[in-house]
Amino acid sequence: MKAIVLKEAGNVENLAYVELVKPTISEGEVLVKVKAISINPVDVKSRAGKGVYGRIKTENPLILGWDISGIVEETKSSDFKVGDEVFGMVNFPGHGKAYAEYVAAPANQLALKPQNISFEDAAASTLVALTAYQALVHNAKIQEGQNVLVHAASGGVGHIAVQIAKHLGAKVTGTSSAKNKDFVLSLGADSHIDYHGFDWKSAGRTFDFVLDTIGGDNIDHSLEVTKEGGSIISIPTGLNEEVTSKAESKGVKGYFILVQSSGDDMKQIASLLESGAVKPHVSKVFPFEQMREAHLEQETGRTVGKIVVTL
Repeated sequence: MKAIVLKEAGNVENLAYVELVKPTISEGEVLVKVKAISINPVDVKSRAGKGVYGRIKTENPLILGWDISGIVEETKSSDFKVGDEVFGMVNFPGHGKAYAEYVAAPANQLALKPQNISFEDAAASTLVALTAYQALVHNAKIQEGQNVLVHAASGGVGHIAVQIAKHLGAKVTGTSSAKNKDFVLSLGADSHIDYHGFDWKSAGRTFDFVLDTIGGDNIDHSLEVTKEGGSIISIPTGLNEEVTSKAESKGVKGYFILVQSSGDDMKQIASLLESGAVKPHVSKVFPFEQMREAHLEQETGRTVGKIVVTL
């Protein structure tokens, strides 16, 4: 089968195209013939030696990627049958091996792909959708009527988080650059903040929950606008002790989460996709042969929605 291996941490030239033996599956797994793969910031970071590279660097061959959609070709699980169309995030934060024609995936990390969405949209609704869903539903436990702020609302996690928060009945504000304001509002956001030059200190503490998908100084900005008793979840960077203590001094709960593979959560996401409550935005689609170009595009940090690679 066709696959892309990471020869060593570094630039996109270290992504090498190879032929490998089709993987064999163990009990509880299915073999998925991959139709589409989603690219995330963690793919780019891990390729460069950051992200989750430290967890998987001893794997040989090392195959990046976690987000897949495709068709079940073999099964050793009663959950799926041959021919089922499935999608999910595989073995994150471990070795997902998604950059390949075939992936051996634990059945309990997948869900049936809704018939009303494409393989491309399904692949785009995995890691980012799980991150948003787990943050908003399991961790923050968003309630109807709460005020929610989603940073980088035009990005991968952000654009899904806006839609899920609205589905949960929250009043949602999204941040982005001015050029993406209309896109953020089209997702259902009630209001928009242009993060360029915004005066966070004078904005007032109005939000019950803040989803921070940027990190760095943005965490401090978020603390300025979070109500006492509210909470902040940081996705890209763990809240260091200094920021945690700052949060505590303001009566705010601040913490970091790392998304986990979950078939049960994927089923909930499938339901949201099927009903139209959530619609992923795929900004660019690359063929498998242009994985390096897909990485370079993701690396710009200016992606609206998601980047997808097809096989």
